[in-house]
Amino acid sequence: MKRRPLPVAAALAATACLLLAACGGADGSKDNDKIAGAGAENSTASASPSTSAGDDHRPDMTLPSDVKETFEGWKTGDSAKDAILADAGRAQTAVTYAVTRGDPRSPALSFYQTATALAGSQDWVESIVDAGLTYSGSVRYYAARISVFDDKSAGVSYCADESKAFNKNRKTKKVDKVPATSDSYVLYSTRLELNDKGVWQTTKLRSERGNKACTP
Repeated sequence: MKRRPLPVAAALAATACLLLAACGGADGSKDNDKIAGAGAENSTASASPSTSAGDDHRPDMTLPSDVKETFEGWKTGDSAKDAILADAGRAQTAVTYAVTRGDPRSPALSFYQTATALAGSQDWVESIVDAGLTYSGSVRYYAARISVFDDKSAGVSYCADESKAFNKNRKTKKVDKVPATSDSYVLYSTRLELNDKGVWQTTKLRSERGNKACTP
């Protein structure tokens, strides 16, 4: 969803550093603190992680008809890495779902995120909901890169193209179609850890708008 300056900027100023948990933890020197960086392995092929209630205990995350997410290059052909990438994508969708539902405490968020990533995302979603906004349009996630640190931790970085996604007034349903800028392109760097339910939860998440690795 759009996070570039809009008429509601003043209402969101207090959460300016959150940008989908952009401040949710810094890099550390130990493996336990690693998140994805530019040196990670590039993923190939094209796929879209399933975000429905299709498999066992996973939450339903059906998005509104006017909201679309596309995951390009989200498979490597390695089943272990693809499972990590799929949950990284679902963690992103969980934020979108929480915004469209107007629910900062959505169970889907705590299913796919934890620690500083979850806290930051919940605060960010709450700021959007409090501003009376949701969003409409499509976001493309691409250039996914993965580093597997060990059998229970990994890092994933990826780009987001938000040039076709727009803030939408929750009451009036009016869509604010502002022009795209370099800030419409975001680089995300995340850390994931495998929990006892077999879910790769995002524990740390940083974002950088206008990063040259993602801008056209």
